[in-house]
Amino acid sequence: MTEWDIKKLRILRTLRDRGTVTATAEALLMTPSAVSQQLANLARQLGVTLLEAQGRRVRLTDAAHLVLRHAEAVFAQLERADAELDAHLRGEAGRVRVAAFPTAVPALVVPAVRHLRTAHPRLDVRVREAEAAEAYELLTAGEVDLALSLAAHAPSARDPKFGRTPLLADPLDVALPAGHPLAGAPGLRLADLAAEPWIYGGSGPWSEITTAACEAAGFTPEQAHSASGWTAILAMVEAGMGVALVPRMASAERRGGTGVVMRVLSADQPRRHVVAAVRSGAEEGPAVARVLAALRRAAAERETVRAEPFSTTDRQAAAEHQTVQHS
Repeated sequence: MTEWDIKKLRILRTLRDRGTVTATAEALLMTPSAVSQQLANLARQLGVTLLEAQGRRVRLTDAAHLVLRHAEAVFAQLERADAELDAHLRGEAGRVRVAAFPTAVPALVVPAVRHLRTAHPRLDVRVREAEAAEAYELLTAGEVDLALSLAAHAPSARDPKFGRTPLLADPLDVALPAGHPLAGAPGLRLADLAAEPWIYGGSGPWSEITTAACEAAGFTPEQAHSASGWTAILAMVEAGMGVALVPRMASAERRGGTGVVMRVLSADQPRRHVVAAVRSGAEEGPAVARVLAALRRAAAERETVRAEPFSTTDRQAAAEHQTVQHS
């Protein structure tokens, strides 16, 4: 295969544009003899005659013009490559792989991706849903670039392998059947539900979060039913089978239903802390930094509006409870 030398092709193109070896040398900060030597080497590499004498000047042969027609396409592609590489270095292009736990995908990741698609359309974010612990396994294995999970399941902040960014303290609200006697009770506390049948996962992070929150309130919850998905948990609550702690990021997706009352706990509001983690040093990469910034933006927006529609006052809760009872 013919060896194509980009540097020598640029000299040939400059000669075509400038017309003389001297002008070419001046434009490229070379000596005229160096220009002539480079073009002679290019002719030998390509196996064609590129220049013909024309008085004191030289002119390009038909073969030289043919070579330059193809070279122009190469130069154009290299310009595009330079532009794309520059965008990549500035964090405006590239690919970032994100692993996120299920409720974080619609609540944080999707808003972040929407923002990035507008602000940095050449930045390609690939999302992978994963449970809390699995997200860090994927990050450690190099299968993703950023893991979005819960602080309780994240590596220690002192672990030198990871950099952690706190995103959100997600409140846990209690889900009650609409006709429950405490659905409109003022000043509801978690301890008021100590005798209730509880619905939560049989194992994994949500089981630990529910039991830890209840134990902090002074009781061990009686697990009446087990489910891992919020659709199933809230359906059982709606059917009057028990009560459940629900993260606000999950309950916010269930709007307009009348069979479940979401109550904000008045004094002992438990929270789960959401963090983003990257391999140490990766947060300095422009593309990853832009994704982290978009996630922080999405978390801040959720913090701003998270009190709606679930920060119901006790009076409003009571009114809603009466409305449900008489509907």
